[in-house]
Amino acid sequence: MVTAALDHLIVAAATLEQGEDYIEGKLGVRPLRGGKHATMGTHNSLLALGPRTYLEVIAIDPDGSAPTTPRWFELDRPAMQATLRASPRLLHWAARTNDIEAARNAAAIDPGPAHAHSRGEFRWRITIPDDGHLPGAGILPTLIEWSSEQHPADALPDSRLRIATLAAAHPEPGQMREALASLGLSETLQVTYNATPRLAALVRTPRGTVAL
Repeated sequence: MVTAALDHLIVAAATLEQGEDYIEGKLGVRPLRGGKHATMGTHNSLLALGPRTYLEVIAIDPDGSAPTTPRWFELDRPAMQATLRASPRLLHWAARTNDIEAARNAAAIDPGPAHAHSRGEFRWRITIPDDGHLPGAGILPTLIEWSSEQHPADALPDSRLRIATLAAAHPEPGQMREALASLGLSETLQVTYNATPRLAALVRTPRGTVAL
C-alpha cells in the first residue's frame, strides 16, 4: 500500500515580502528566506512547523526568468494573481512519499507528472500538472519525493508552531476523500461539503490557535 505524509503547507502571495508580513502578523514568527526556483521563476521563504514539516511562502520572483511551461500552483493565472494582490492565502499542501511514481500510479486522481527540481543543496521530484492547475482545487496534495536524507525543515529554527488540524471543503467531498484514501491520507485531511473549495489549517502558537 502506498503511503504519504504531510510535508508542507503552501501560502502564496503577490510578493514574498507581502507573504512574510502576512504570516508574521498571523502566527507571530517571520518566515526565513529560502531561495529561488529557477525553472519556475519563483522564490520562497520557510517556517518550521515541527519535525519534517514546514510552511512555505511562495511568490513569483520579479528578478527571475519566465518559465517555458505554466508555473506551479496556478501562479500565472490572472484570477489567482488578483486574489493574491488582495491578500496572501493558504493555497495548497504537499505530501511526501518515498516512491513518487508508485504514489502517482496509486492516486485516484492524477496529480500530474513528476519533475526533478533543485534549490541550493536540496534535490527533489515533484508532481506538476501540465497546465499548472491545483489538484482538487488545492485540496489534493502535490506529491514530493526528497532525493536526500536532508529535509528543508531540518535546518530551520524551532518556531514553536505546530499544525493542530488540516481541513477542507469541496463540492464533491466523496471524490476528494477517495483520492486521499488512495494515498493513505484519509486521517491527514478531513473533507466536508461546500459549494466552493476551501482549505484551512489550525496552527498552535504560543499565543493560541490561529486559523490560516
